[in-house]
Amino acid sequence: MTNYFDSLAQDLKTRLAGLAAAGTIPALPDNLGAVVLEPTRDAAHGDVATNAALVLSKPLGLKPQVLGQHIAEAMRAHPAVTEAAVAGPGFVNLRLSDAFWHERLGEVLAAGADYGTSARGAGVAVNVEYVSANPTGPLHVGHCRGAVFGDALAALLEKVGYGVAREYYINDAGGQVDTLARSAYLRYREALGDDIGEIPEGLYPGDYLVPVGAGLKEKYGSRFHHQPEDAWLMPVREFAIAAMMAMIREDLAALNIRQDVFFSEYSLHATGRIDQALEALTGKGLIYEGVLEAPKGKQPDDWEPRPQTLFKASEFGDDTDRPLKKSNGAWTYFAADIAYHFDKFNRGFNRQIDVWGADHGGYIKRMRAAVTAISGGKADLDVKICQLVKLTRGGEPVKMSKRSGSFVTLRDVVDEVGKDVVRFMMLTRKNDAPIDFDFEKVTEQSKDNPVFYVQYAHARARSVLRKAEEEVAGLDLSRGGLRKAAFGRLSSADELALVRLMAAFPRLLEQAAEASEPHRVAFALYDLAAAFHGLWNKGKEDPSLRFIHADDPELTLARLSLLQAVCDVIASGLGILGVTPVEEMR
Repeated sequence: MTNYFDSLAQDLKTRLAGLAAAGTIPALPDNLGAVVLEPTRDAAHGDVATNAALVLSKPLGLKPQVLGQHIAEAMRAHPAVTEAAVAGPGFVNLRLSDAFWHERLGEVLAAGADYGTSARGAGVAVNVEYVSANPTGPLHVGHCRGAVFGDALAALLEKVGYGVAREYYINDAGGQVDTLARSAYLRYREALGDDIGEIPEGLYPGDYLVPVGAGLKEKYGSRFHHQPEDAWLMPVREFAIAAMMAMIREDLAALNIRQDVFFSEYSLHATGRIDQALEALTGKGLIYEGVLEAPKGKQPDDWEPRPQTLFKASEFGDDTDRPLKKSNGAWTYFAADIAYHFDKFNRGFNRQIDVWGADHGGYIKRMRAAVTAISGGKADLDVKICQLVKLTRGGEPVKMSKRSGSFVTLRDVVDEVGKDVVRFMMLTRKNDAPIDFDFEKVTEQSKDNPVFYVQYAHARARSVLRKAEEEVAGLDLSRGGLRKAAFGRLSSADELALVRLMAAFPRLLEQAAEASEPHRVAFALYDLAAAFHGLWNKGKEDPSLRFIHADDPELTLARLSLLQAVCDVIASGLGILGVTPVEEMR
């Protein structure tokens, strides 16, 4: 599906070529990519505006106003253009006919909930990695935001034609999973009847490990009771990681998130892929033994000027070179991350998007440097940071969860307000802006609650459609019947404004996908809901604007077609956000 801005832009370029062929303007430059059509800032000036005269004035040696007049004259010959005028420094504003908008309405009805789907991404492979929480406990509300953002971004990219893989990186190597194993072993002892007392500092205290201890007892009996750590650490760790990942998958499923790939960090160590990746960098002369300069400002107590294995990250935009080995000779997390992203590249993902938490911003430069280096500049890493979520209830901070031991879990939030509310509200701000999530406000039924406002628009439109079927005999409310409606009867400014909003939806999706900003979809749905509710309210005051006219089935069918289109666009957008459109509000 091509958005109409692109179609009009292509027509404009064809007409420009015609002007050049006729000698009206000089020969055009080879690249007209900067020539675009966009919505006008003020509807009083028209429907769309083009920058063609401004972009081409210098290469053609014409003043923008003069070139703009030629463009306006050429565009007046377009069958959908009713007005064309030059404004300001050289913008050409176009007003489009009612019939043009009626055709767009027909496109919405033809596509249904698939409206906005396009091939803009041309099947390009994109890897979107999100959540990737350490498998040491339940997901918390910070993970919740990253999970929703990543999932919606993946759906948005798919909607516009990219080939998307959703991925979770399991951090199942390193000290944190050994701590998990020791914590689980303590609960195993508890399940065997030992009095474990207070959970020692440094271990995970949450009650979520109690069933893990019981599971270990069921599987191993007393085999590891009173045994030294080296006898039980590995099997307990494997069991605990599997249990944590099962819990994490259940938490994600509660949010309707199911990822395609769960990639194990441990597998990188076990298969030698870290060594292979770093050998590739060594072959490019990008790894050396050296001593880093002392950190600026106050030096950490444990810092010492010692020889290290270093990656030349500074050659690729990082602030300094980065160590790849710890003092004990083990690989750093950074080394494993290089190997992981190299593996993504080898799987065919030149475009990689990572969704990280707010505390990882300082890690971006080195990872972008590493991806550029390891791929020879063929791959690009785009990191999206999700800022914090502040949970409140009536303005007061929400208490911690006993189950987690230290934080509010994702499941706590979903169980209280539902996945649809959580998913929509997590997308009502740009990912790098903090979110205030008040349990009372997100469930109130008002215009100030965006998820209710959008869902209510869909439910209200569906309600009118059901009512019309009961009150007006002989209406064909099938999709085919609605597409045959007399759209010409839709002539009020508010009706046409509603169609314009819907017609702009495909372009909005493409722009949101290119910017990796799924929150734009939530904003667009709110604006569409507001326009629909506004039209509905005017019908309460002016009977002629109501949707159902029993004495005029033709007008009724046309307006019901408009309502069905509103439902289609809302359903399309909510599908990207992972929210279910409702048939009625309860």
